[in-house]
Amino acid sequence: MSRAFVKETANAAPPPERMVTEGPNPVTEAGHAQIVAEVARLEAALGVESNVLLRETLERDLRYWAVRKASAEVQPPPAGDVAAFGAKVTFTRAGRRQTYRIVGEDEADPAKGLLNVRSPLAAALLGAGPGDIVDFQGGELEVTAVES
Repeated sequence: MSRAFVKETANAAPPPERMVTEGPNPVTEAGHAQIVAEVARLEAALGVESNVLLRETLERDLRYWAVRKASAEVQPPPAGDVAAFGAKVTFTRAGRRQTYRIVGEDEADPAKGLLNVRSPLAAALLGAGPGDIVDFQGGELEVTAVES
C-alpha cells in the first residue's frame, strides 16, 4: 500500500515552532490586549480540543503567544509631532497619500493601516515630523502629519 493512503496519526511530526523575534517586544495598549486575548483563546481551545494533531498546533501557538506576552513592553502614548512608536503618520509617496500607525510586530496589519515598528518603512519614518522629506527605497516620502 502506498504511504499516500496511510492515515496520519499522533506519530506524525509536530508542527514547526513559530519564530520569536529577539530583543524587546514593544506593544501598544491595544496590542497588549490582543496578545492577552489570544493566550486566553488558545487556553480555552486546548481545554476542549481532543484531536491530537490540532492540540499540537494549539500548544505550539500557545507557547509562541506566552513568550510574546511575557516579553511585552507596553509603551506610553507618543507625545509631540514627531513620528514615534504608537503615532499615526501621514505621508505622500509618488503623489499618493498614505497613513499608518506605527505599532508592535504582533499588532501590525498594513491593510488596516498598522505598520510594524521593525519594518523598513517605519524605520525611515521614525523621528520625522510634518514637512520632512524622508529617503525610502530610492524615492522620497513627504511627511504631512503626525498624530498621537
